[in-house]
Amino acid sequence: MLTYSYNSENILARVVRGDLPADVLIETKHSLVIADIRPQAPSHYLVLPKGPFCCFDHFLDRAPKEEVFDFFDTARIAVNKLNLSPDHGGGGYRLIANTGEDGFQEIAHFHLHIVGGRWLGPLLPENTDRQTAQDKFGMKLGNHEMLEDM
Repeated sequence: MLTYSYNSENILARVVRGDLPADVLIETKHSLVIADIRPQAPSHYLVLPKGPFCCFDHFLDRAPKEEVFDFFDTARIAVNKLNLSPDHGGGGYRLIANTGEDGFQEIAHFHLHIVGGRWLGPLLPENTDRQTAQDKFGMKLGNHEMLEDM
């Protein structure tokens, strides 16, 4: 049987521990919101759980309800603080959680991207084969890198 295997030395784990610097927007008991170091839009932030979770389903399967609530409430607060919500005068935003190789996940620490501040266009680019994407963007995390046999 396969299960998720968390690497506590991944870059986001090191940020959560304070081993690496980050531009922190919000910090709570269970969550952290930081500016993305390679922003794709005027507002590009990452919402991180402080716990050791590889991806969305791993987080929802393993995190206590208090941590799940804190994570999503912190994302809501960040969207409002960044003035991205149409309800708060913004033009809108996108929430993105990448998982595994097909989801183009780069770091095996669950995180949610908040992207906004400009028109973002269609949700997905034209159909691109894996080799073309890897040539353009480089290798991304494969599922085998966050799974282990039990």
